[in-house]
Amino acid sequence: MKKILVANRGEIAIRVMRTAKKMGIKTVAVYSEADRTAPHVKYADEAVCIGPAPSNESYLRGDKIIEASKALNVDAIHPGYGFLSENADFAELCEKNDIVFIGPRSKAIKMMGDKLAAKEAVKDYNIPMVPGVDHAVTDPKEAVEIAKQIGLPILIKAAAGGGGKGMRIVENEKDIESQMKRAISEATSAFGDGSVFVEKYVSSPRHIEIQVMADSHGNILHFFERECSIQRRHQKVVEEAPSAILTPELREKMGQAAINVARSCDYLGAGTVEFLMDADHNFYFLEMNTRLQVEHPVSEWISGVDLVELQINVARGEELKIKQEDLQINGHALELRVYAEDPMNDFLPSVGNLEVYQLPKGENIRVDNGFEEGMDIPIYYDPMLSKLITYGKTRNEAIQRMIDAIDNYQVKGVETTLPFGRFVCEHEAFRSGNFDTHFVKNYYSPQLLEAQHAKEAEIAAKLALKQYLKDKTLLRLPN
Repeated sequence: MKKILVANRGEIAIRVMRTAKKMGIKTVAVYSEADRTAPHVKYADEAVCIGPAPSNESYLRGDKIIEASKALNVDAIHPGYGFLSENADFAELCEKNDIVFIGPRSKAIKMMGDKLAAKEAVKDYNIPMVPGVDHAVTDPKEAVEIAKQIGLPILIKAAAGGGGKGMRIVENEKDIESQMKRAISEATSAFGDGSVFVEKYVSSPRHIEIQVMADSHGNILHFFERECSIQRRHQKVVEEAPSAILTPELREKMGQAAINVARSCDYLGAGTVEFLMDADHNFYFLEMNTRLQVEHPVSEWISGVDLVELQINVARGEELKIKQEDLQINGHALELRVYAEDPMNDFLPSVGNLEVYQLPKGENIRVDNGFEEGMDIPIYYDPMLSKLITYGKTRNEAIQRMIDAIDNYQVKGVETTLPFGRFVCEHEAFRSGNFDTHFVKNYYSPQLLEAQHAKEAEIAAKLALKQYLKDKTLLRLPN
């Protein structure tokens, strides 16, 4: 494998290219007209424009990406995450054109991309499942009957979905029909597939996922867990590894369950098995993401591996050299997704120019970044600027380092999730480990963030005054 095309943009494109360059592999960037001067374009050995700004005319055009790959004699394509990373048709297109797709086979993507098919696949492996049905439901009357059997509240969920779309929590029987219609409509619009299923809603859930890696020789490893319970709009903002609540016994059980999920679909490469955990620490299979996750750096830090390097080696047909018993957790890592969003205004995207953009530096601070000072934030794509990752020997050390890194991350021109990240790190519920996916609903409000800002400004003013008076006194002292 001498040349890899990265079919993505921003921080993940640079992240993949960094490892490829370390391995002596040439890199090719693709870019839309809006990203002509983006850092990932400059970082690559070669770059090719694949279309106008909208992603459906550029980054989602598998045919143009294959065309560029062939023209530049590319051996393999790394899809990153998002865009075409979980598109089975694109993986198949790569296979047909003798280009290695650095990811799972198209069959596994298809199977795990459909939540009902995924449930069917893992059924024989005794993996805990949330009570519910394993078939598509279209009749509200059937949904009412299911609710009576498993008990309210229920979750109506798109079979082909993700990111909170086509998902409805229903607490009253009378609301089932209207919420079901909404879920079907949203699922059809977002995924072109209106299939929904019904399962018991797990109250106070924690979102815990296991990183896996599988080679083509039958070896499957897990790289421990990540806690991803700090979310807004069902999407993760703060992630950490390991979780503050898992015992070694529970970790082993969940790790083995994740390996079995990967085995059930003949998996290849890096993937993540997601679980919900209830208040009594019972865990249930949620879904499998058939790609590298945004939050993979926290797993890399605690396990001491480069997951992208392993992905590339596995895609080349190599056998995993590590054994499960070789892996152990070292320290603690935390990640904050730095989005151009306004936490004071319901986390709405904040569009503008990065007038000031300076990254924090220091020991045990990592920033996977895709932007530079002076750049505009494009309106066409996900508003993530970077990922801020910190490491410590203990959880408290990683949290404190994150607070310090946030304070040294300078951004002017757009609002970001940096103040929200600081709010989370300083909150007692997070620091104690006693939190769930309802953290934002239960503890956060713009008013609280504003109050925190005011308190910090007051402390800073008092310190400045104290220093001023001290300096004044020193100046008056006789020689």
